[in-house]
Amino acid sequence: MTPVRDDGVVSAADAPGQSPAAGRSRVPLLVGIAALVLVLDVVTKVLAVARLEGREPVELLGGAVYLVLVRNPGAAFSLATGYTWVLSLVAVAVVVVIARIARRLRSTGWAVALGLVLGGALGNLADRIFRAPGPLQGHVVDVVSLFAPDGSVWPVFNLADSSIVTGGVLLVLLALTGRELDGTRVVRQHAAKGGAAKGGGPPSTGPDGQLTPRPATPDETPQGTTPRSDRG
Repeated sequence: MTPVRDDGVVSAADAPGQSPAAGRSRVPLLVGIAALVLVLDVVTKVLAVARLEGREPVELLGGAVYLVLVRNPGAAFSLATGYTWVLSLVAVAVVVVIARIARRLRSTGWAVALGLVLGGALGNLADRIFRAPGPLQGHVVDVVSLFAPDGSVWPVFNLADSSIVTGGVLLVLLALTGRELDGTRVVRQHAAKGGAAKGGGPPSTGPDGQLTPRPATPDETPQGTTPRSDRG
């Protein structure tokens, strides 16, 4: 397999054994998406606490969606309740890992996906730090319930949860399609595979950056041509 840029063109910088061409950093895009998700998540939670506290669930779309205030000590979609401090540490670890790998970020798709995950992680982490009952043990505010007001059909969730799940799905798709963090794309070269099966190697990259064919093997000598012998 050979790494190429997202346009599918193999260049000298993309060829095996060489580093990919330096592209524009996508860190600003990642930060922008994360900040937008965080702001929207905080605003929706503040409004939910102000408008839904002590009220009956609000029915929308004929009962397909309900707005209800739930304080969740667990993870996304009300999972792993009772492990609030552990989930807080996991969220901190996610933020640190994304910050560390961001300097290698050259892919727009990865920037969007990581921005969604980062923004969602920060949104729920803010609840766990600043909301009752205390730091790293705060309960996350969930707002949206599908098809039932009590979360019996689908766990109650918030915008941060949706952002984390969407970003995670996008990361899986990027990995499955060979998109790399640095903006390259790994593809399988059929010619290289066929050449390897006959004992040859994959095409090499010349000094001018163009791919040059591998040398012919003895089995591939054109008909009517006599191989030269070192003894004449």
